[in-house]
Amino acid sequence: METKIYEGRVLSLSVYDVKVEGRKVRREVIKHRGAAAVLAFDEKKRIILVRQHRFPHGYVLEIPAGTLEKKEEPLRCAFRELEEETGYRAKKMTPLITYYPSIGYNTEVIHCFVASGSKKVSDLKLDEDEILSVVKLSPNKVLSMIRAGEIQDSKTICAVLAYAASHSL
Repeated sequence: METKIYEGRVLSLSVYDVKVEGRKVRREVIKHRGAAAVLAFDEKKRIILVRQHRFPHGYVLEIPAGTLEKKEEPLRCAFRELEEETGYRAKKMTPLITYYPSIGYNTEVIHCFVASGSKKVSDLKLDEDEILSVVKLSPNKVLSMIRAGEIQDSKTICAVLAYAASHSL
């Protein structure tokens, strides 16, 4: 049985009373539409990142990403978010990795893509509550920042390491 506790713009919270292997258990679950994230490179083969304010953590360095709109496909979201947050448009998006960032209590799934043929086409088109700037770093610098704990965003870490596992960075 589901009891809805909260319904917000981006997520909702429900409490479930269910049976698992004959045992009654209670689970609190955050429902989220999911997100798309993009590992993109500029003309000089630098990774295009955004330095974004993420309350309550302050500014973080991450790959461009965003929540799926209602009924939006992850691929469409990836193209949209890359252009809105960086001003770059990709010719092609290739699926890289899909994962659950908080599998124990959250339905959010993040679909990571690799953008190819990215070109700067516009200024940023940010939502009213987005506070960010574009940062471009070499792949080696990004990897060293991940190892040093300077990049802590899970979608960025997952995308960069998944890409590095099958490509030479």
